[in-house]
Amino acid sequence: MRALAGVLTLLPGAAFACALPPSVILTLPTGHYITGAALTVALTAMMGAASARMPDMGAVLLADRSERIPRIVPTYSSFMAFLVIFVLGILGPNDPMHNLLTLVFWTGVWIALPLASMLVGNLWWGLNPWYAPIRIVRALIGRSGGIGLPRFGHWPAVLGLAGFSWFQIVSMSPSEPETLVQVMAVYYAIILTLGVLEGEDWLEQGEFLTVFFAMVARISPLWRERTGGRVKTLIGWPGAQVLRMHAFGLSEMAFVVAALGALSFEGLSETFFWLWLIGENPLEFTGRSAVMGVNTLGLVLGWGLTALSLWAVLALGRYWGGQQFAAGPVMLSFLAIAAGYHVAHFFVTLLTSAQYTLAALNDPLFRGDALLGMPPFYVSLGFLSNPLIMSLIYAVQFAAILGAHLLAVVLVLKLVGPHTRALAHLPMTILMVGYTVLGLWLLSTARGV
Repeated sequence: MRALAGVLTLLPGAAFACALPPSVILTLPTGHYITGAALTVALTAMMGAASARMPDMGAVLLADRSERIPRIVPTYSSFMAFLVIFVLGILGPNDPMHNLLTLVFWTGVWIALPLASMLVGNLWWGLNPWYAPIRIVRALIGRSGGIGLPRFGHWPAVLGLAGFSWFQIVSMSPSEPETLVQVMAVYYAIILTLGVLEGEDWLEQGEFLTVFFAMVARISPLWRERTGGRVKTLIGWPGAQVLRMHAFGLSEMAFVVAALGALSFEGLSETFFWLWLIGENPLEFTGRSAVMGVNTLGLVLGWGLTALSLWAVLALGRYWGGQQFAAGPVMLSFLAIAAGYHVAHFFVTLLTSAQYTLAALNDPLFRGDALLGMPPFYVSLGFLSNPLIMSLIYAVQFAAILGAHLLAVVLVLKLVGPHTRALAHLPMTILMVGYTVLGLWLLSTARGV
C-alpha cells in the first residue's frame, strides 16, 4: 500500500491535502479510513451504474418574492468596507499575523466565504466590491456599450486564477502586507477598468473570484434564483443546482482544471515526498526563494496532469462504453470535488487564523485598541496537540473528502443518463477512487513546510 501511494503521488492532478500536525495524525489508524473510503466510493459507483437508479435530487420552493434590495446597495457597502480594510492594511503592522488586510483576505475571503457559500448559497453576489463602482462609473460617464470581452468566455478568469495560484503557492511572500497591498491594488484596478469598458455583468465570467464563488456555491443545499425582479429561494440535495446548470464550455472546464490542479500541487508541495523529489531536506528547508523555479514547474505540471487525466478518463469511458457523451456535463460533477477539497485543505487554517483575524478586528493598528470591546486577546493553538480534538478535525476533513467524491459519483451518473453502459463508468470510478486515496493519504503524511 505504501509503495502504491508513493507511486501515485507522482500524479499531482489527483492529489489533495490539508496541513495537519503529523505528530498527532500519524498516530491515527488512517489506513483504515483510506481503505474504507476507497471501498465506499467504488461500491457506490458500481451499484449506481448497475442499477441505473439514483436519487431524484429535486428542489423545494421555500419563498418567491420581489427583489427588496437592489444589488448595488450591498455591493456598494462591500466596496466601502474594502476601502477601509485596504487603508488599515497600509497603515497597520507589517506582521501578516496582525495585519487586518492580510487576515481578512486569506482567512475571510479565501477560506471562510467559500465554506459559507457551500452552505447557504453564493454570498459573493452581494459582496462583490467591483459591481457597484462599475455601475456608478459607467452611469457617470454615460457608457452603455462594451468592447466584446464576452467572446473570450471564461479564459480571463482562468488566467486570473492561474496567476493567483502562482502568487499563493510559489511566490516569495504572498502574506506579506506590503506585497499583498500592491497586488490587490493592481488587480482591482485592472478588473475595474475592464468592467467599466464592458459592463458589470462581465464579472460573472471574467473575474476569477466571482467565477470561483459561483461554482463552489452550486454545492449548497440552499440557493436563490433571480429572474425578472423576483427572487426564488429553494432547498434541495447538495449538488441539486449542478443538475440544473448548462453543460460547461471549454473555458469553464479549464477553470475547474486550474482550481483542481492548484489545490493538488499546493498539498503535494508541502510533503516530504515532494521535498525529497526536488532535493530539499524537509528538516532544513532553505526557503521559498530556493524552490520558486521548480515549484513553478510543478504547478504547471499539476495543471497539465490534471487535464490529461480527465481527458484520458473521458476518452476511455467513451471507448469502453461504446457510446459518445459530452465532456461538458461530466465536468460539472467535479465542482463537488473542488468544493470538498477546499474545505479539507483549509479547515485547520480557518480554526487557527480566525483567532488572529478576530484579534486584528479588535485592534486593527496593533496599538492596544479594543474596538470590539474585547479584553487583551490571546491566540491559542494548543488544540493542535490534543489527540481528541485532532481526531475530530481529521474526521471532519475525512467526511469532506469522502462526501465530495460520493456526491461527484452520484452527479456523474445522473449527468450522463441512465442509458449509459456500466462499463463506460469504470475509468471515472477508478479516477474517483484514486483521488480519494491520495487525498486522504496526503492528509496523514508528514509535511515539511
